[in-house]
Amino acid sequence: MPIQARNSRGFTLVELLVVIAIIGVLIAMLLPAVQSAREAARSTDCKNRMRQLALAAQMHHDALRYFPPARYESRPDAAPSEQCGLETPTWLARVMPYIEQAALGEKWDLSKPWHEHPESVRNTVPDLFLCPSRRSGTQPVGVRSLRTTVDGGGGRLPCGCPMPPRPTDVALDVSGALSDYAGNHGDLTPGSTGAPTDFYYGGNGTGVIISVRPQCNRDGEAVAPADRIRMASVFDGTSSTFLFGEKYVPTEKLGQFPEDTPAYDGDHLPASSRLAGPGLRLAHGPTDILADMFSFGSWHPAGVHFALVDGSVRMFDAHTDTKVLGSLANRGDARVVELEN
Repeated sequence: MPIQARNSRGFTLVELLVVIAIIGVLIAMLLPAVQSAREAARSTDCKNRMRQLALAAQMHHDALRYFPPARYESRPDAAPSEQCGLETPTWLARVMPYIEQAALGEKWDLSKPWHEHPESVRNTVPDLFLCPSRRSGTQPVGVRSLRTTVDGGGGRLPCGCPMPPRPTDVALDVSGALSDYAGNHGDLTPGSTGAPTDFYYGGNGTGVIISVRPQCNRDGEAVAPADRIRMASVFDGTSSTFLFGEKYVPTEKLGQFPEDTPAYDGDHLPASSRLAGPGLRLAHGPTDILADMFSFGSWHPAGVHFALVDGSVRMFDAHTDTKVLGSLANRGDARVVELEN
């Protein structure tokens, strides 16, 4: 009986290359969809975190009858007895009891400078303070240099904001946890001129989480805010006013002062709050070289998330008109913005 030859055939080199090319094309087609799905999940997570943080600010209001102040900052013309509380912790330390961080909150002494607290306290950042699109799965820590000039004298930041003088024998570099969310300090009115009416100083912000003047005791400690923003202070409506939003931090400045300074740093306004409106637009992504350290911005391709005073969270296009932004940032400019549901 004759033996039959097997009718088997392998791949030729050309066929193998064609298959590999097809697989490569399919991966190239699927990769953007996978990345888009991942970003959608991160964006949703970011919104949920902001909702919880907005609820914490509301709970602070319910307990104390005012929204947490961004920080204490006396006016330049204040009497020496009214100049206290500088460098004390920001609003992010004040909301600790309302985000299931009561144990950490108890370790913060709100009457003492933030940098005098133990490193274990300064460097702890709740996940709620971080946007997954920017710092997913990290516990970011930045460093703040406390000396402003070589001889320890005062100085000014590029924004024109003052920095107090300090002795030369203090620790120069202090670490602290970073955050991706900043309170709404308002718009640029009445302007950044260095005058007593400057938005930078206590009580002058037109937003909701603003710098406030301190009430000082005989020991020179800040015991309470002299300026208090209440729900009733939001004349334009709680659904038409920003509470806080995502802060702009360029990719090459992560963890670097002054763009990305420790979130509890009550001496540096952009650490805890940002502004928006005419003259200060939203950042157009993480590589926007024209954005400012006072700008809101995000690493989301679709826009920037803001929490409103009513607790809702919305995303705004990075190209939103600055007049609209200014109306949303100013709690009482009598220009109410009707937002679509």
